[in-house]
Amino acid sequence: MANQFKPETLCVQAGWQPKKGEPRVLPIYQSTTFKYDTSEQMARLFDLEDSGYFYTRLQNPTNDAVAAKITALEGGVAGMLTSSGQAANFYALFNICEAGDHFVAQTSIYGGTYNLFSVTMKKLGIECTFVDPDASEEEISRAFRPNTKALFGETLSNPGVMVLDIEKFARIAHQHGVPLIVDNTFPTPINCRPFEWGADIVTHSTTKYMDGHATAVGGAIVDSGHFDWDAYAEKFPGLCTPDASYHGLTYTKAFGQGAYITKATAQLMRDLGSIQAPENAFLLNIGLETLHLRMPQHCRNAQAVAEWLEQNEKVAWVNYPGLKSNKYYDLAQKYMPNGTCGVLCFGLKGGREVSIKFMDSLKLVAIVTHVADARTCVLHPASHTHRQLSDEQLSEAGIAPDLIRFSTGIENAGDIIADIEQALR
Repeated sequence: MANQFKPETLCVQAGWQPKKGEPRVLPIYQSTTFKYDTSEQMARLFDLEDSGYFYTRLQNPTNDAVAAKITALEGGVAGMLTSSGQAANFYALFNICEAGDHFVAQTSIYGGTYNLFSVTMKKLGIECTFVDPDASEEEISRAFRPNTKALFGETLSNPGVMVLDIEKFARIAHQHGVPLIVDNTFPTPINCRPFEWGADIVTHSTTKYMDGHATAVGGAIVDSGHFDWDAYAEKFPGLCTPDASYHGLTYTKAFGQGAYITKATAQLMRDLGSIQAPENAFLLNIGLETLHLRMPQHCRNAQAVAEWLEQNEKVAWVNYPGLKSNKYYDLAQKYMPNGTCGVLCFGLKGGREVSIKFMDSLKLVAIVTHVADARTCVLHPASHTHRQLSDEQLSEAGIAPDLIRFSTGIENAGDIIADIEQALR
C-alpha cells in the first residue's frame, strides 16, 4: 500500500484492511492469548516457521496494524511498536549491540536518551561516544572504533531543535559499515522521511505528534530494509549467525529484509517485554488518522510565535529552524521543506530566574513534561527534564540555562501569542 498512495491517504487507510463483514475501524484485540486447533500449529509458531498470533507480548493484531501504518508512512519494509520511545531507542540499538560493543551518537539528543546511552547501556557493557553533529565528517569518523555497531541521531533534536544533516551522517555510518539509526519523532514522516536521505532504521516516540493528544505513551521502530547485514556479518553475529534459542535459525537467511524487526520481536520483546498495550495502539491509530492535518497547523503556529518572539525586545534569543536567521534554516529547507515541527526554544533577557517567572505567569499555556500534542505547553529543561545534567553536560547537549522549550499546539496562533505577551508583561 505504501507505494501507491500519498501520506495523507496512508494516515487514514494504511495498516488495517477489513474484509467482508469485518469492522471498518481497527478493533482493540484485548486478549493476551490466541487459540489453535493442534499442538503442531502452536509448535510451528514457536519455531518461527509460521507467522501468527499466540501471545500478545510477542505480537498482537491491533499493534501490528498500527506498526504497518507507521512503516508505510516512513517507506520501510517492517516495523514494530514498543511501550515507549525510550524502549524503541533501546531496542533499536540493543538488537545489534552486546556487551563489549560501542556506538556513536550525536550529543544534542533528548535528555532521557542521553542518560540511557551514557549511563544505563554502559552498565550493560555497551559504550557510547557522543559527537557534535555539526562537526566535520573527519572529526565524527574519529569517534569510530573496530567494535562500533551503529551511528545514532535525531532529525530534530529535543529540545534544541537542531537539524541533523542526515546525508552526512548516513555517509559516515556507511563508510564504517554500520547502520544509521535516526529518531524521527519531531518532524514525523509527514515532514521528513529519513530513509530517502540514507538512514537505515527510524525510531519514534509515538507519544508525541503521532498520538497527538497526550493520551497514550508508546514507541515505534521501522527498518528501511536497505542495510546489508550479511555484507558485514562479522559485525552483526546476532543477525547473521544461528540463534540457539530458535534451533539454530539465522535471521538474515530466514527472513531477508524482515530480519532486523523479526529478531527484535522474537528475541528482545520475548525476553524484555516492552510491549505497547493494544488499547494504546488503538488510541495511537486514531491520532495517526489526523497527523497530516495537525502537523501543518503546528508548524504554522510555531512559525508565527517564533517570528513574534524574534521581534520582542524582552527576548534574548529564539531558535526555530523556520526562521531565516536560524543557522539550520538551509538544512531545514533541504530535509523538511514543508515545515519542521511545533517545538521552538528561546531565552529571555535576565536569564534563568526571569524565564521561570515568565512560565509561571502563563495562563493558556501549561507547564508540563511533554511536547507535541494539540495543546500548547512549555518546559524549562535545566530545571525539569535535564536537571540531572551538570552545567558542562547541559552546554554539551546544547541547552542553555535560560532555555525555554515551547511546544506550540493547534489552537489559534493569536491566542497563543496573546498569552505570551501578557506573561512577558
